[in-house]
Amino acid sequence: MEQTMTCPPRTKAQWRVGFTLIEIVIVLLIIGVVTGGSIAAMLANSSEKKLSNASSEIELLAKKARTASILNQTPYAIEFHSGYVRLLPFSDASEIRRSTALGNSIGGEAVGQEDRRSVRQEITIDEDITLTVRRWNTSEYITPDETTVPVWRFDPDGLSEPLTVRLTIGTSYAQDTYHPLTAAIADSELEAN
Repeated sequence: MEQTMTCPPRTKAQWRVGFTLIEIVIVLLIIGVVTGGSIAAMLANSSEKKLSNASSEIELLAKKARTASILNQTPYAIEFHSGYVRLLPFSDASEIRRSTALGNSIGGEAVGQEDRRSVRQEITIDEDITLTVRRWNTSEYITPDETTVPVWRFDPDGLSEPLTVRLTIGTSYAQDTYHPLTAAIADSELEAN
């Protein structure tokens, strides 16, 4: 005896092909959440990139100031302004305009080296970034403005003042503390929100 197997008849639900409106809405909602999250991550990444680039440029400028100071055997300085940072000889720094009673300049003018060109460079800080500076052994940050121009000194022996530079965009920030012997970043914090 031969047995034949037959399939039970299909129901209406089994014949249905396609997606319901609820399924389509759920998929679109998931796509929206993933897209929104990636856009938020890109925006946070954008501020992180701006802060990281500005931090790197300031570190490079600090290393150039240290090198120029050692090679030219004269103090150099970095001036922090709102919107830009400038490298120049210490005697030309805007905050330091001092002289002796006889009118001679104080601050390290190179003697007998007039034929050497002094190193000068300026970098622009993105307008979204707020720059503040904290001097060694203090707790408050100085914000550069028209009347206050913090100056960071680099001596010919290779030493510089330990300094902390904080760059802020909204709630995101990069904070770099520089080593006095190398003018490189010794400690760094970066928080991008």
